[in-house]
Amino acid sequence: MSDSEDQGVREIRIDPIVPTQSVLVATARGMRPKKDEDRIDRDNRSHVETCPFCRGNEERTPPEIKAYPDPKEWDIRIVPNLYPVLGDDEAKPNLALGLQQVIDGYGRHEVIIDNPNHGICVHEMTQDHLKNLFTVYQQRMAELYASDKRLKYVLVFKNFGPAAGASIPHTHSQIIATPVVPENVQNEVTYSKQYHAKHGQCVFCSLIDEALTYEATIYDRESGEIRRKINVGQYVVERGKKFVAIKPFASRYEWEIHILPLQHESDFLEATAEDLEDFANVLKRTMARLDKVVGGVQYNYFLHSAPHGDTFGDCSDSYHWHLEICPRTSIPTGFELGSGLFVSTVSPESAAQALREVEIED
Repeated sequence: MSDSEDQGVREIRIDPIVPTQSVLVATARGMRPKKDEDRIDRDNRSHVETCPFCRGNEERTPPEIKAYPDPKEWDIRIVPNLYPVLGDDEAKPNLALGLQQVIDGYGRHEVIIDNPNHGICVHEMTQDHLKNLFTVYQQRMAELYASDKRLKYVLVFKNFGPAAGASIPHTHSQIIATPVVPENVQNEVTYSKQYHAKHGQCVFCSLIDEALTYEATIYDRESGEIRRKINVGQYVVERGKKFVAIKPFASRYEWEIHILPLQHESDFLEATAEDLEDFANVLKRTMARLDKVVGGVQYNYFLHSAPHGDTFGDCSDSYHWHLEICPRTSIPTGFELGSGLFVSTVSPESAAQALREVEIED
């Protein structure tokens, strides 16, 4: 899509995974539906004396759950969250007060200190370290699922920057295990099952196939002018041997990227060491591209995997695990909050092209 075409895009796009979720792509010049988030200044210090997450300050956190490879010279450390949103206190009975229903806030909330280096960014971490980090995610998720049958879902996520919810600047991520499946994951599971029942294929796999093989040109029937042109690889940002980073067609955030296995895999816990090695390479390169194009941006990433339990045993063929990276370049407006319709002022096609074409170190 050319710059002139990009400036005139104004269309509502339906999310192919969750059709009830829509995105308004409005790139017309002068149209500013959102206030930009501030870029954050990089704190490049490797160690901060007062930081509770820096190596040597272990006594400033709750007692660790685990440390890798060892408690003294750790590279990755897991501790309980000091201010948990869910707790593992004695379970209380659920309540139903007419239409008002209450489910006990039972669960786990843990912090994973990603790296002993205070100011390091994801794209600056080594591929081996990122592989180890996601292996730790995998191991801890499996342990939490096995610890209590009441835990229905384990979510791994990272907040980077105050606007993304990070209260401590030292690089870290979090794990929350809940007694319910989050609504957005439940919606993905439900609609992907419906797609599979109708088409006999995983909708995520279909999207990957389209991104890698599909091209089309749509013409206006009256004038003969091109209305839309889709090229092979137009939404692909980065690709490895086993994983691909794709810019969603209906991106909620201007620079949003999803990383998915090229072959169908529903459960992140089943990813092999070889899988995670390639995943780490694609993640590192993808984050390097984001840093080059929108450096200093605040972001969230979160891992969506098939829920566990008997209720979700039939979604292995229809669901596809993935990592969603959502840079926070703008502040939601009343329209977005009131309508539930995300607004993007950068077309996904232009964003993907900018990310794909930037030069990064091999």
